[in-house]
Amino acid sequence: MAHAFIPFPSWQGELAVVDLFASNSISIRMRGMKWSFLWMGIFLMHLTHALKAQDYLAGVAVRDVTPSPLLPVSGGVGPSNPVTEQRGNLTVRAFALQHGASTVVFVSSDFLGFPAALGNRVRAKVKWLPADHILIGATHTHSAPDCYGFPDGKGGNGANPSYWNFVCDQMAGAIHAALASLSPVKLKINTGEARGKIAYNAYAEQLYDPRCHVIQASSIEGKPMVTLVNYAVHPEVLGANVGICSPDLVWPLTQRIEMEAGGVAMFMNSALGGMVTADNRKAGAGDSRTWDECLRIGTLLADQALEIVDEANEQTSAHLKVHTRRIQLPIDSNEMLAILKSSPLDFELDANRQIETTINLIELGNAQILTIPGEALPNIGYYLKRQMKGDHNLLFGLTNDAFGYIMTRVDWGSFRRYGYITRTSLGERTGEIVISESLKLIDQSE
Repeated sequence: MAHAFIPFPSWQGELAVVDLFASNSISIRMRGMKWSFLWMGIFLMHLTHALKAQDYLAGVAVRDVTPSPLLPVSGGVGPSNPVTEQRGNLTVRAFALQHGASTVVFVSSDFLGFPAALGNRVRAKVKWLPADHILIGATHTHSAPDCYGFPDGKGGNGANPSYWNFVCDQMAGAIHAALASLSPVKLKINTGEARGKIAYNAYAEQLYDPRCHVIQASSIEGKPMVTLVNYAVHPEVLGANVGICSPDLVWPLTQRIEMEAGGVAMFMNSALGGMVTADNRKAGAGDSRTWDECLRIGTLLADQALEIVDEANEQTSAHLKVHTRRIQLPIDSNEMLAILKSSPLDFELDANRQIETTINLIELGNAQILTIPGEALPNIGYYLKRQMKGDHNLLFGLTNDAFGYIMTRVDWGSFRRYGYITRTSLGERTGEIVISESLKLIDQSE
């Protein structure tokens, strides 16, 4: 737990100490019975300054989860693909934030998805914090091992329980380390448009959200501790079929930010469904599935994010509140039902073909963050951001759960182009339920 100690003289000339705990509770130990009004004034001045400096506390930690030896990688439903090389390291990154009695941890993991069936194993290992204050998201790289146990078409699946246990241990370790390293920070949050050839919608080129949101926590001296980038894009420049294990464009994104700004960088995806993907198109040819293209896109997005946060002012009013809601999602898709039932993760389905998950709304300074348990289509993302109450409204997709595509009933099964995302969506009611339940959380917020 973080401490700030302020020495000051007592009325009798002896030393008294104020111990400011991370929870902002104050323990005063002193010898002597009386203070002069002068020393009381000096004390209150120091106290006010110290409390202001500790309006936010933050900690960050990173753990490498690259499998050794390398494992096959998953790009979605179906068999995993063998790999022969590695580009960048798969990591889990934990960013802890505290203000007063409220604490939240954002976790980014380099996987296609990280379902709650695994995330709850991690949360069970963290005793310092309520489980629903640990928000675990996936970057959605298509070049990492399977965390679902998808059927392989041969009567087996892509599960590797020993690797899953290793990842859960490393993620819990990162969360513990982030919480243990809490220290006073200044916070900046900003929103801007990411320009250049970064993303597009493969189903309808212009139907994607170009806004990029950035949260940066810096030491009181101004040195960046963590920079979180929130943007909607499939990190599938390489994809699952080129024989490479990689975080894809997320690796050069984080490395560029860490080199230019310092501290730790992390990426939380947004409403990337249907089908907001990396713009690795080549004129007159197919997509460029090369590491150089990962470097180009990741570096460009990093530079855009740094420009956006550099234009932000420091948050002047500290505020942190966590809202949680459990929701039930019916499973209309027989394909998704078969995948969930056959998975070795033992997804809990009720008798009515429903599965339960968690959504969160975080109030952070003048921003709001809403979690989505899958890949929401961009129109859902736009609508929810428009209903939120912050000056900056962030969506953390693939967070707490990753149940495929989230669509409204008017889109589900509507176009031939939507065939794949319909099959890999829980059902036609998913979008409306997520929207309705999210609006209830938003209504609870300040």
